[in-house]
Amino acid sequence: MSIVTRSTVVALAMGLTLLAPILATASSGEGKYDAQPSDPDYANALKAIQVKDWDKAVTLLNTAVAKDEKNADIHNLLGYSERNRKNMDAAFKHYDRALALNPKHRGAHEYVGEAYLMVGNVAKAEEQLAALDKLCFFPCNEYSELKEKIAEYKNRP
Repeated sequence: MSIVTRSTVVALAMGLTLLAPILATASSGEGKYDAQPSDPDYANALKAIQVKDWDKAVTLLNTAVAKDEKNADIHNLLGYSERNRKNMDAAFKHYDRALALNPKHRGAHEYVGEAYLMVGNVAKAEEQLAALDKLCFFPCNEYSELKEKIAEYKNRP
């Protein structure tokens, strides 16, 4: 049985207090689907994305973005949906807009990196991976997923 001293408890509490902002940033508004679906068009677009109805998702997201042009999450999902429709020009336009609005948007960095792989630009995908490496204080899914996709791309015949 170990004895926990008062100074140990105080040191642990102080450490957790200092880590709290870092942990909050690591899991906050910089992911793929962070916007609150209070807008019914946005909420329905998320449902359309889940069932891979890309045309419906794009229509709904275009309506949602017309109401909230400065929403990086909506632009990111528009990029994602357009990419899945193989409309790469529109996809890159929306990813660029998402990152202009929120340069720390991990989901947009991951998705635009995957889009670059689709057009054969590994160097640009690796730039997005490097950006994610800087953004993810702790390992994050976006970094891991893009890293895996780049490795798969490089290893295919």
